[in-house]
Amino acid sequence: MQELEVINILKNSLNFSDHSIDKLKKFTHLVLKENKNYNLIAKSTENQIWLRHILDSAQLVKFIDFNFKSLADLGTGAGFPGLVIEIFNNNKAFHVKLYEKSPVKRGFLIKVIKELDLNAQVFGDVRDEVLDSDIITCRAFKKLDQVIQVSREIAKKPHKLMILKGQNAQKDIKKSSKTKKYPYKLESSMTNKDSKIILMEINK
Repeated sequence: MQELEVINILKNSLNFSDHSIDKLKKFTHLVLKENKNYNLIAKSTENQIWLRHILDSAQLVKFIDFNFKSLADLGTGAGFPGLVIEIFNNNKAFHVKLYEKSPVKRGFLIKVIKELDLNAQVFGDVRDEVLDSDIITCRAFKKLDQVIQVSREIAKKPHKLMILKGQNAQKDIKKSSKTKKYPYKLESSMTNKDSKIILMEINK
């Protein structure tokens, strides 16, 4: 699936505006340009950036209530899914917070936010920061039981957890629920028939 096909899905299935699509084009250009110097995304996925990174991240907007105050993206890397969600977001009262421990990647995120005039904030390692968002997302952060542990121990209030996972999602949930069970739903991914999106309610 190439750029034009993905853009068609973003506009028709996920309601991305033309303005948002323009920003996504600039964002992908910045990622690919910077990827020549630093490993922001795997080199093997560069030619599939619209499918593997943009659409994979963008599909989360279907499950986000933008009337909440803020969203935290843990281990955001080059800004996936956090910056893609922010590019879609039209509510100025809704804040996207990006947590990334790599100084190089934080520098890149700050550059993108400035160049694209986005309403997002960049923070360091989540364990050294205050986590007070209503929604927490992550894509390639840690194993599920570790993500739950981080969100349970560090987050200041009940929140929704949205995790993009591969084909082992159900097995990971079973493993993580040995300590404490949380209500969850599994949604199918738009980018891979075997991948899932875990939607979990973490009640303190």
